[in-house]
Amino acid sequence: MDVERVQTIAFSSMTEGRIPPEFIRSEKERPAITTLHGYDPQIPTIDFSDPDEDSLTRLIAEASRDWGMFQIVNHGIPTHVINNLQKVGEDFFALPQEEKELYAKPPDSKSIEGYGTRLQKEEEGKKAWVDHLFHKIWPPSAINYQFWPKNPPSYRDANEAYAKCLRGVADKLFGRLSVGLGLGEKELRESVGGDELTYLLKINYYPPCPRPDLALGVVAHTDMSAITILVPNHVQGLQLFRDDHWFDVKYIPNALVIHIGDQLEASLYLSLSYMYI
Repeated sequence: MDVERVQTIAFSSMTEGRIPPEFIRSEKERPAITTLHGYDPQIPTIDFSDPDEDSLTRLIAEASRDWGMFQIVNHGIPTHVINNLQKVGEDFFALPQEEKELYAKPPDSKSIEGYGTRLQKEEEGKKAWVDHLFHKIWPPSAINYQFWPKNPPSYRDANEAYAKCLRGVADKLFGRLSVGLGLGEKELRESVGGDELTYLLKINYYPPCPRPDLALGVVAHTDMSAITILVPNHVQGLQLFRDDHWFDVKYIPNALVIHIGDQLEASLYLSLSYMYI
């Protein structure tokens, strides 16, 4: 193991009531200081089962242009599929450390796949309070099962069931976004890979922290993906930067958070701005 995992650091930190200095963020990054309270704008929430395709297209297009993030409800992924995915993720991080390390990203690897701690560049030597497991889940030809844990035993079944459902949601999103851009329904999906579009799964684990007012689980960032589909949980942490302020993204049970990634942001903004002028 080339680095000490945050989960291990958290165990001693909770006992001592403090965190190592490399995890303490500057004041301009601390959520307790930077989060705007008293004014609580909420990102759009969209009923993904709306039978009116024109209305659904318009809502998704406007949310993508104006916010870059929205939540969808009634998306069609059964609750038990999402619960099973979350459960196997929790069970993996509850394994003994030596067993988790069997799936660690090789030190000399240029791939992002594997169990690890550091993913983004550490500015000024500051570290994020998070461990993660990252691997591909689709298409089958892209999957490297070296990074799929054998424990818990249901890990593979849970991931495959989720991937099957997720593809339906992604296809529908790409279709509505494509139409919203004035393109054919399948054009946007084809432009980012079509049937060979790679789906990556990242499970973030944020250990208990004795000083959450000083640390960050994930630093401020944009996503390099075309679209990020986030399965949140009830622990508040996700925030959005808008109008020079950070806002909490409200947790909605059984919703999915959709984030427009860097690959689509420029084209969506320019095309949708033109369409709505």
